[in-house]
Amino acid sequence: MPQREGGYGQYCPISRAVEVLGERWTMLIIRDLLVGATRFNELARGNPRISRTLLSKRLQQLELAGIVERVDSEYHLTPAGQDLHPIVFGLGEWGAKWQFGDPREDELDPEVLMWWVHGQLDFDPLPDRRIVLEFVFRDDRRRFWIVRDEMGPSLCMAQPDFDIDVVIRSDLRTLYRVWLGHLDLAAMQRAGRVELLGAPALVRAMPDVLLLSPVAPLVAATR
Repeated sequence: MPQREGGYGQYCPISRAVEVLGERWTMLIIRDLLVGATRFNELARGNPRISRTLLSKRLQQLELAGIVERVDSEYHLTPAGQDLHPIVFGLGEWGAKWQFGDPREDELDPEVLMWWVHGQLDFDPLPDRRIVLEFVFRDDRRRFWIVRDEMGPSLCMAQPDFDIDVVIRSDLRTLYRVWLGHLDLAAMQRAGRVELLGAPALVRAMPDVLLLSPVAPLVAATR
């Protein structure tokens, strides 16, 4: 059999795995599928620096490799894809221990952070009605709103025509580090670096609403 184009020419399971998983963006696409993304636009918004053309190509490659299957307009991991969970989060654990220092400026994207946050909120501790959260960054002009209604949570870039229930105010670097488990939310509140403003009952519930990144336990374990 001729050597596969771009292959390593080595009969080894590691080289075969790297042929499939070693392309740029592939592991991040799998990461997002593992934590619940299923639609093309969700994957694009979580990885805004990948072109839509390249994202489509990577998804096709993963389908051909038997890692992803497309069902109507959604993408789902196959059993082979689900088996990557310990590998992806194992990389996260290694990265948290050995490569994860302070954030670089080019890594601090408020839109990406808000997209991640909006998918990891637990609204059960809040009243069963429309809830509007406003996020204000002291070091960025942009504001973001997360609206939870009967359709679920939505991330808004323009102020919705509804009353604001809770305002979360912080600098971007601090909120990133809280979200990723570098910093403790309660400690940042006491220090005034994160402010939660709104009705007292809602504010008290917010630490249970603001779930952290799926990799936050790995980062927190290295503190």
